[in-house]
Amino acid sequence: MKQDEKQQRLREEFNRWAEDGRGDDLEEHHRPIVEPTLALMDLQPTDRVLDVGCGTGWLCRMLARLVPEGRVVGIDVSDQMVQRARAASSAFPNVEFLAGGADQIPWQDSFFTKVISVESAYYWPDPAAGIREIHRVLASGGTAWVLINYYLENSYAHHWGSQLAVPTHLLATDQWLQLLRQAGFVNVAYRRIPDLSPTPEIYTGAAFRDAEQMRRFKETGALLVNGTKPPADER
Repeated sequence: MKQDEKQQRLREEFNRWAEDGRGDDLEEHHRPIVEPTLALMDLQPTDRVLDVGCGTGWLCRMLARLVPEGRVVGIDVSDQMVQRARAASSAFPNVEFLAGGADQIPWQDSFFTKVISVESAYYWPDPAAGIREIHRVLASGGTAWVLINYYLENSYAHHWGSQLAVPTHLLATDQWLQLLRQAGFVNVAYRRIPDLSPTPEIYTGAAFRDAEQMRRFKETGALLVNGTKPPADER
């Protein structure tokens, strides 16, 4: 399947998610791992932040409050998600949303001071291209933060690949780190972000076999990889 066909398939799938209201549930699922990540990002009031795979914009609205003198841009491959994000964010003058994929971010070079992506990167048709694009749009000294639950070392999420309607990339931590280094990032590092939210005694959803599998998944934690774009004379 060609890259543009993969992108179209991804767009159609997440448009279905938007129509079904599934985009509105993502804040509840992801906030427990996002809040610790934001604390690590050293956000400043004037930061210019890009959210890659923004969904309905809940994280962008959080960021808008944290960078009141800055700017927040959310992009998503799903135009339906973007429409919903715009409608829900009209009270935030420093936020805007654009339809676009990670492999062709619709923005100028060297603009953002921070880029974050939450639970999006393993869906990208070409993760290496997405990381390169993040590097391109970052200003010198800017940092990238990629947060994912579906990675090789968390075996409690491996079954998601067969449940999802679009192809995914199940990569190891070292592979994600290598993608950042190959794109030109320095100070590349990783950590695990456990989900400390309460786990129900009985689980009846579709993402896990039972409450015990969900508990172990959350204890293993999401993978957070990050890196810094060096000044031009150091590349």
